[in-house]
Amino acid sequence: MSLNNRQVRHLRGLTHNLQPVVMVADKGLTENVMAEIESALDHHELVKLKLKADRETRKQWVAEIVERCGAEKVQTIGQVASFFRRNPEKPVVDLPR
Repeated sequence: MSLNNRQVRHLRGLTHNLQPVVMVADKGLTENVMAEIESALDHHELVKLKLKADRETRKQWVAEIVERCGAEKVQTIGQVASFFRRNPEKPVVDLPR
């Protein structure tokens, strides 16, 4: 699913008040961390993650999360990244057209 500009703007507004639900640190994207991200995306659809590493490592992690989880990157600011993945059975976030 690809998001258009209007939908991305809407999601960025919604992420403003969210707190990070998963923190990725020294050990990187382990299977347990990926399972937590998957669970958070299934439950919330829109999640904020704290990525504690240097810039290049964060970029790699973001690309890997997008690829492995099938999520869309909404925004990255410093060490915080936001992702969205629609839950087909129980949609939580109402996206504009």
